[in-house]
Amino acid sequence: MATSLTTLGLELPTDPRWTDIAAMQIGDILIDHAYCEQKAASSCISLIVHYPEKAQMVETLTPIVAEEWGHFQRVLKELKKRNIPLGRQRKDEYVGQLMQLVRNKGDYEHAFLDRLLICGLIEARSCERFKLLSESLEDESLQKFYRELMISEAGHYRTFIELAETYLPDDQVRNRWKELLHAEAGIIKSLTPRGDRIH
Repeated sequence: MATSLTTLGLELPTDPRWTDIAAMQIGDILIDHAYCEQKAASSCISLIVHYPEKAQMVETLTPIVAEEWGHFQRVLKELKKRNIPLGRQRKDEYVGQLMQLVRNKGDYEHAFLDRLLICGLIEARSCERFKLLSESLEDESLQKFYRELMISEAGHYRTFIELAETYLPDDQVRNRWKELLHAEAGIIKSLTPRGDRIH
């Protein structure tokens, strides 16, 4: 599966320095990755809890919750293989700034759309970074691990956009997606590359 910035829709590629730094701090990357998978599962659960009336969304996201939790378990196994304790969750500035873009006041549907698309954005950026790790790490087992997860995340990214298009007009989804892509690029540009974070 060919995955590129074009197919993911992202406007700005990851700073090349991140890959080199991450390779030297793979233990920290795995710890942060574990929590990213946990939060991905939690985000899907939160959408189901907040919008239970959207039956197709509930049906679509329920297996993704299980899949993301399965990824969390897989990362835990990688940590255990390396005798690395999970440790405490770190603050995710990237996701925090993205969530500030959610239009919580006013239109109920606007918040719903934003939450779906931001989930899609996070999956797309994760996919891009997993691809970088799969191509740059010297550990062959981790190369394979991140390639498998890259493919999975690419599918999830599309799922969130398709769900948005199921419930809202296509032009509204497209316009907001473009706005969020631009904002996400600005966030990425503003953050200093850190080798102990997936994002």
